[in-house]
This record gives sequence, structure tokens and C-alpha cells, in this order.
Amino acid sequence: SVSNIIETEPYGKTDQPTFLNCVVEIATNLSPNALLEELLRIEKEMGRERIEKWGPRIIDLDILFYGNLVVKNEKLTVPHYDFENRIFFVKPMLEIAPDFVHPISLKTMSEIFDELISKNSDSNTHTLNKW
Repeated sequence: SVSNIIETEPYGKTDQPTFLNCVVEIATNLSPNALLEELLRIEKEMGRERIEKWGPRIIDLDILFYGNLVVKNEKLTVPHYDFENRIFFVKPMLEIAPDFVHPISLKTMSEIFDELISKNSDSNTHTLNKW
């Protein structure tokens, strides 16, 4: 599944252009850490340079979830450590899997979205289109 593309304000470092975000569900035989290494390779191949934390970037590929698995090691934290506070993760995830349950909070994507919106009335996004 692939969500719509949404346009959001930058997170963390706000004095930069808006971001385009989407969520893609994939099937893989790679382990979580091997998947991370593959995503980092793709980012590098596409021209990503890690210069400034939360700064502008050409591409940013994150592992939000790996099924119901919980992973925490020196290179990877799954579910994504700040998932529930980031509208640009939650809204597209809600679109493709509203009943998916966060394996730590045990809340559905619908519940997480509702809580995030009630906490942040300024969490506006703009849906651009479907891939």
C-alpha cells in the first residue's frame, strides 16, 4: 500500500521549505537492520548527505514499523521513536492502515491520529495526490 503524498511544515528545524511525505507498506525478507542498511544505501545513491540534523534533505527513508516487532539497538529503534508526535507519519499511516495497532502503545492509528490532532490544532497538512 502507498498513501497519498502530504505536504507538511518542517519538524524540528522550521526555517526551511515544506516537506513532502508518504508512507509505503512493503513486504521484505530482510531483517530490520538489513532493511535499514538498504534504505541508507538508497538514500546515498539518491544524493542524500547527512549534514545538519533536521535540515533539508533530498530523501529521508524511515522504518516506522516492522510488523508488530519491537527493535532497539545502537542503529535502529522500531517502532520509530517519535512516531506518535509526527503528523507526517501518523496521517499517511492512518490512510493505509487505520486499524493497525502500535506494538508499544497498543493504540490504533485512528486513536493516535485523534490524540495528536486534539493536542496540536496547528497540525495542518495538505494532501497532494496519490502516487
